[in-house]
Order: sequence, then C-alpha cells, then structure tokens
Amino acid sequence: MTEAATSRTVEGDGGVHVELGERLRAIRQLRRKTLKEVAGAAGLSESFLSQLERGRTNATIATLQRLASALGIDVSDLFAGSAPRPRVLRRDARDFVAWGRLGRKALLTPKPFHLLEVVVARFEPGGSTGDEPYTHGDSEEFLIVVEGRVHLQLGPDVYEVAAGDSVHYESSTPHRVANAGDEPAEVLFVISPPSY
Repeated sequence: MTEAATSRTVEGDGGVHVELGERLRAIRQLRRKTLKEVAGAAGLSESFLSQLERGRTNATIATLQRLASALGIDVSDLFAGSAPRPRVLRRDARDFVAWGRLGRKALLTPKPFHLLEVVVARFEPGGSTGDEPYTHGDSEEFLIVVEGRVHLQLGPDVYEVAAGDSVHYESSTPHRVANAGDEPAEVLFVISPPSY
C-alpha cells in the first residue's frame, strides 16, 4: 500500500510536520523500537518512516493510525501539546482494575507519558501479582512500598520489603510481588521507559 492510497493527509506548515515527526521518533525510541520494526508492523517502508520522522513528507490519517497501533499509542498522542498542563489525580479518583490474585492496580501517569510509567497496586492479605513471576520489556523498575509489607521475588531470590523500603531492578528479571502481612499493602511501580 502506498502513501498516496488515501487523499486525507495531515497538512500544515513545515513546522507542524517536523514537530509530528519529532514526536513520532521520540515515542519510537522510548519504546526501544527500530525504524525497521515500526515500519514493518505498520506496513510501511523504512525510508518513508525515516522521512516522516524528519518532517520531509506528509502522512495520511490511515498511515498515522497504523503507526500509532505499531507503537501502542493513540493517534491523538502524536498531537498532544508539547507543554502539557499539570494534572492532579486525586487518590479517590484512581481508576483501579483487578490484577493478579486479590490485587488491584491503577496507572497514575497519563498517556502519553513517554519517559516513565507509575502504577499503584493494592494487595489484600494473601494477594499477589499472580502465581508465577512475570517480565515486561527491558526497562528499569523501581518498587517502593507505601504501606504494609510485601515479599518481592526477583529471579530465585525473595526479599521482604516494608513500608518506606524500595528496590531497583530490571523489568526483564522475572518478578512477583505478594502481600506478606495481615493488612492490605500498597506499592508503587516506577518504570522507565514505559514497558508495562
């Protein structure tokens, strides 16, 4: 499929194209994807994607949709203002979803937050991220216990981590968190770049 396959393009002065291309490149690099990987997943040529990232060509809406899908973002993320306004997320407004066993999690960082991702997780007594350790991406991950105490399994090792304690590890290390106490536990996962 060629870029000319549809007539709706993102138009404007050259600065708009450069800014869009720079955002596209920044997101791709933060996701640690090569031009070839993203172009292949979007059904585009590597040279076209390179030109788009440098602001030297236009893209159709359909192409931007395919690129966004290949990067795991929404098309609107490519057009977000470069200086986002501060966002306050109140504790009682967190959007928790069920996670693991007797656990819930909420994403605290809005999309697209390119450099880091913060997830808060609450585990009832006996709760955990699941029965087996898991991995995601190749990011740095920082866990801090906000309340309670948990067991953090990293590979074959298990650490008891209490409120105020923190641990730094690679997200590619198989890991599992389990509530080790009789009270609910809350932890923050800080991940950079986002890989969860």
